[in-house]
Amino acid sequence: MESAFLLYVLVGFVAQLIDGALGMAYGVSSNTFLLSLGIPPAAASASVHMAEVVTTGISGLTHWKLGNVDWKLVRRLLIPGVIGGLLGAYVLTSLDGNIIKPYIASYLLIMGLVIIYKAFTAQMKKKPDEYHGPRISLLGLFGGFCDAIGGGGWGPVVTSTLVARGKYPRVTIGSVNFTEFFVTLGQSILFVIALSFGEYWQIILGLLLGGAIAAPLAALLTNKLPIKTLMIMVGILIVLLSIRTLVLAIK
Repeated sequence: MESAFLLYVLVGFVAQLIDGALGMAYGVSSNTFLLSLGIPPAAASASVHMAEVVTTGISGLTHWKLGNVDWKLVRRLLIPGVIGGLLGAYVLTSLDGNIIKPYIASYLLIMGLVIIYKAFTAQMKKKPDEYHGPRISLLGLFGGFCDAIGGGGWGPVVTSTLVARGKYPRVTIGSVNFTEFFVTLGQSILFVIALSFGEYWQIILGLLLGGAIAAPLAALLTNKLPIKTLMIMVGILIVLLSIRTLVLAIK
């Protein structure tokens, strides 16, 4: 029992270190592990999001303090993201979210390759891109929905798309992480209403503790990494996770 709890702590630590530094993959990596243990998709997604309420709060606050948050981008993403997350959480409580995963993974695979291409060919921007059009709100809606359905996906969907469009990676990661707290909070409230968590408290607490320890370290790592290196790491991470999801879906 104790070893299982420590394993959940380790998973939460590693997942948040990746998510805080690259703006994605806490939910994807954590949820994949939980599903491999035979935990139902809705319960796995709910456990991850319950833990993420704290970890995303710490990560978002740290990014804010480090100056990595663009408030115009946050305003575009926040409300649509929360609405999308609530819709996805509602659907997941009555539908198997694995049905939609191959389609999301295919989209993310393309986005990952685009980011890697841009890292080597595009002119790196010295300042954040301050224009954020209405399409970003639609992206937030879609990202929130995918995040709830797949047990993770807010970062991969939103961050990868924005960076692929040429947004400044460091500020994009910080803004998306900051907004993720509110998206996750909304989903968690709905999951609490719809599901019982008595048997999953160890998972939630382990993920939460590991993630809370890693969150400030990950945000600091984002500030230290060169932009080109950051983009390459984001792209490779998305490609690998997407290929893995597609392979598992085909089996």
